[in-house]
Amino acid sequence: MWDKLCKPEAQLDSFLREPDQPCTSGRRSGTSMTPKLANRADGSPNLEAREIAFDCRFFLGDRPCVWHKASGVLCTCDHYQRIEHRLLIVKLDAMGDVLRTTALLPALAESHPGSAITWITRRESRPLLERNPYLTEVLSCGEDELVQLQVRTFDRAINLDAGKTSAALASLASARQKDGFILDPCGFVQPTNAAARKWLEMGVFDDLKRKGSRTYQDIMMEIVGLSGAPHRYVFELGDEERARGRTHLEKLGVDLSRPIIGLNTGAGHRWQLKQWREDGYLELVERLARRHNAQFVLLGGPEELERHRRLVSRSRVPLIDSGCNNPVRHFAAIIAACSLVVAGDTLAMHLSLALGRRLAVLFGPTSAAEIELYGLGEKVVPRMDCLACYKPTCDFVPNCMDLITTDMVEAAVERQLSLSTVSG
Repeated sequence: MWDKLCKPEAQLDSFLREPDQPCTSGRRSGTSMTPKLANRADGSPNLEAREIAFDCRFFLGDRPCVWHKASGVLCTCDHYQRIEHRLLIVKLDAMGDVLRTTALLPALAESHPGSAITWITRRESRPLLERNPYLTEVLSCGEDELVQLQVRTFDRAINLDAGKTSAALASLASARQKDGFILDPCGFVQPTNAAARKWLEMGVFDDLKRKGSRTYQDIMMEIVGLSGAPHRYVFELGDEERARGRTHLEKLGVDLSRPIIGLNTGAGHRWQLKQWREDGYLELVERLARRHNAQFVLLGGPEELERHRRLVSRSRVPLIDSGCNNPVRHFAAIIAACSLVVAGDTLAMHLSLALGRRLAVLFGPTSAAEIELYGLGEKVVPRMDCLACYKPTCDFVPNCMDLITTDMVEAAVERQLSLSTVSG
């Protein structure tokens, strides 16, 4: 009996079934979203109650919407946008993955006109989704939000993470359609369609991962049924945010009229193998400084603090440390001021792509094929049979990142700098 219960085919249908009480928002029948108002005690109609456009994209539920706050307009005003579809996106890990998954939003919005898109993620990733014009709501993955998921209903739930927590959230959500991954009662992650199955297999079998040739965005587009649709990162910095980034650099002595080369030298504590050697960076800046009137800015987080100190102290070329405790949006604003960024497969790489910066990206333990550069840079990849091993550390000497020579990185940077000059 237990074996029968745990068979994926015995459970999948129950997770994909339509909810018992779908949230129609009044849209399918065309009925008004104004609820029927109770009469007064004497039986006369209550004419003092105001209309509330519950099905408007700007309705916040417990406080004034942006348009009422700005000009005092009432429901239903000229800014009213009726919600036709409610979509839920579950994307928790990691921050770079969250950012590159925003590339699906334009195609999803186009395929679901009048959609209200809710995205649930971890608290540290929420700043990456601020100002996103395609999102109606961003929820943190916490107790309060889990309570909401138990009550709310969506037309479609999309979870592109094969992790158990993400899959459990997708299973918990009440939705007419579910795409990606869910969690069955036995605690196993299950794909909801053939495309998701292929992605799951790539995560389970190393040989399939190494053979992969498609970008992450193309694979995710297939999972949500939008193969071939154009895609791009969606990340917007305000003018004031960009100005603060430029001011930050100016206070450190950076001349904004000269080329700025950002060096994202680390990869966090989890992926130490993604880091290129310190001597490589020191040799690179010496070579580039001989030919370019450029400035070199170190980019990183708390894990790179000591690494940056060592680089600054050892370098014969001035290195400007932009700081290792910058909030993520301010970190992005600093990157936005760079002419070119040298990085590994890191959040800085994804931010650079989202901001249209030129890149030289160094790959070793992670898949170079899955990264879409959108014509903004080039990939520096060594020759080694075990690439894309996804190991945080390695016993091989030399390892894949050691096999990336300074000549390889220098050549890539020179080509990208020439393109940056032409496009500028």
